[in-house]
Amino acid sequence: MKTNILSQTRRLALLSAAWLACSVVHAQNVAPPVATPAPGQVLVTGTVPDEASKAAALARLREVYGADRVVDQIAVGQVVLPANWNNHVQKLISPNLKAVSRGQLKIDGTSVSISGEVSNEAQRQQIASDMASSLNSSYTVNNGLRVSTSEQGLLDNALANRVVAFESGQATLTPEGKRILDEIAATMLKLKGRHVEIIGNTDNEGLRASNISLSLARADAVKAYLSAKGVDESLLTTSGQGPDRPVATNNTAEGRAKNRRIEFRIAK
Repeated sequence: MKTNILSQTRRLALLSAAWLACSVVHAQNVAPPVATPAPGQVLVTGTVPDEASKAAALARLREVYGADRVVDQIAVGQVVLPANWNNHVQKLISPNLKAVSRGQLKIDGTSVSISGEVSNEAQRQQIASDMASSLNSSYTVNNGLRVSTSEQGLLDNALANRVVAFESGQATLTPEGKRILDEIAATMLKLKGRHVEIIGNTDNEGLRASNISLSLARADAVKAYLSAKGVDESLLTTSGQGPDRPVATNNTAEGRAKNRRIEFRIAK
């Protein structure tokens, strides 16, 4: 299974074994050129042994990326897949793939390789770790992901997977939260006039309306602190998403702590 996961153009190719990958490459040299997907689309190519395998892979891709983004070029042919291959493919096509840009995920039998760009080192390790933990011991995962040097990557690296902390239930920054924002401010001053959105998020405990208000108040507090550190206030916008964009489960204290976070996004 080969996948190109791009923030602009995504490509996914389903392959069963290394020899098949070679034959597909050879076939592409003599067959009509593969259609170029539009920005945001996922191009799916390769060969699976039956219609059920094809339908299952497409259904999972459409669930993750949206039905209108998946371009189907999967063929059905005489190939042999490892035991439970379809189930493992379902686990590997996960939402965290959308965090990879300019990349490729390739599954040849029980060999899995992923490459491309991610925002920070913690994300690079986490994606490969999640893949490995979803597979049985017969699979191997080669992590070829690299950390992006884009402006968004600079912001993400400054945050370094840390959480900007506030006093419990308040929009008052803790001393540690201020220290992290000092580093964020230094990075923003290097971005040369780029607009940045500050996004507040909470866990799902309590009323949704209250959480949305709190998340916005915290984003506004971050904006005020960064402005005081010399960041041009006119370049900063804020929003509060409350509990609507979790990055971890809300069923554990650790997961809820990860969801109570501030994000920084370069405005498009």
